[in-house]
Amino acid sequence: MEKIVMTTPLVEMDGDEMTRILWKLIKDELLSPFIELKTEYYDLGLEHRNETDDKVTFDSAYATKKYGVAVKCATITPNAARVEEYNLKEMWKSPNGTIRAILDGTVFRTPIIVKGIEPCVRNWEKPITIARHAYGDVYKASEMKIPGPGKVELVYTAADGSTDSVLVHEFDGPGIVQGMHNLTGSIESFARSCFNYAIDTKQTLWFASKDTISKKYDHTFKDIFQEIFDAEYKEKFDELGIEYFYTLIDDAVARVMKSKGGFIWACKNYDGDVMSDMLSSAFGSLAMMTSVLVSPEGYYEYEAAHGTVQRHYYKHLKGEETSTNPVATIFAWTGALRKRGELDGIAELSEFADKLEKATIDTIEGGQMTKDLALITSMKDVTVLNTENFIKAIRTTLEAM
Repeated sequence: MEKIVMTTPLVEMDGDEMTRILWKLIKDELLSPFIELKTEYYDLGLEHRNETDDKVTFDSAYATKKYGVAVKCATITPNAARVEEYNLKEMWKSPNGTIRAILDGTVFRTPIIVKGIEPCVRNWEKPITIARHAYGDVYKASEMKIPGPGKVELVYTAADGSTDSVLVHEFDGPGIVQGMHNLTGSIESFARSCFNYAIDTKQTLWFASKDTISKKYDHTFKDIFQEIFDAEYKEKFDELGIEYFYTLIDDAVARVMKSKGGFIWACKNYDGDVMSDMLSSAFGSLAMMTSVLVSPEGYYEYEAAHGTVQRHYYKHLKGEETSTNPVATIFAWTGALRKRGELDGIAELSEFADKLEKATIDTIEGGQMTKDLALITSMKDVTVLNTENFIKAIRTTLEAM
């Protein structure tokens, strides 16, 4: 069979631990036999990030700006234990946070629905999409440990030298402090991305924060969303019969549990991080969710929403068999390949992405799946496959198509 030829490279960002193993298996079994893969490769494995003083992360983000589409493997964000384990020069920042700060935009995450995997919340009939702001907040925060009694202030120095300040806290002993920021332009881009996505998918949009407590920071998000909606989008929403509304984040959590689904839930950066994991797990599995960063300039970065599956990796290193779910990583590749095909006018590439996704779902619905899905499926007499055999089963289904 003649392979599909690509004209423009994808930016390929390799990652860590078990997902790095999945990455190679997916390329070897599901992509390279069918496509003349053209990628610009960046190794975002923790060892290489450490060797390059994290320059490789920045390089991969700028390459995404150059080529327009990237696909990223899950990566480790080091904590103190990882610094010791990998003998790191320092506790490098989240690569996702770095890339998102450079590209800006919004991360859209939607559960992958498969027959036989029912949501934990029985009334959810349709998928719920999380729209996560991809810039700032805790991911770009500055932090300090306070050694003892003293005063911490937030100080703004204007370009003309004038200053304004606010007392953060007067410490009478040790503590910690954190300063977060965001940008008006980035919040505006976030709002427009959400409104446009809602129109494209004809879905109602929620936005939730905590403006009753955060009367400057969160309230600014709320105000910008409302101003842009009223000025630019209300008429179109009315035409489509969809709505936009704001609610407090705690109210949104309560509402979402009793909803039927089928809407977009826009969240600030950290809220979106947490809620997307909750939704993906409640819909079936952390490995059953698509994730794409869409920037206002038209850059796309596709990734798996889950982590590096550390526990399975340690089993793999011992030579033990694992049954790690690769679906989200497969869908990261298919999303990127489909978008590359759309942008380059290569219909065969986009069609291949559609077929690979269908082959993946058909394999699961045919009763062949990884252990995490077998534990929650309503199907009877399913076959539990290890990681490699599940990927090979998908290839068999794909070849039959």
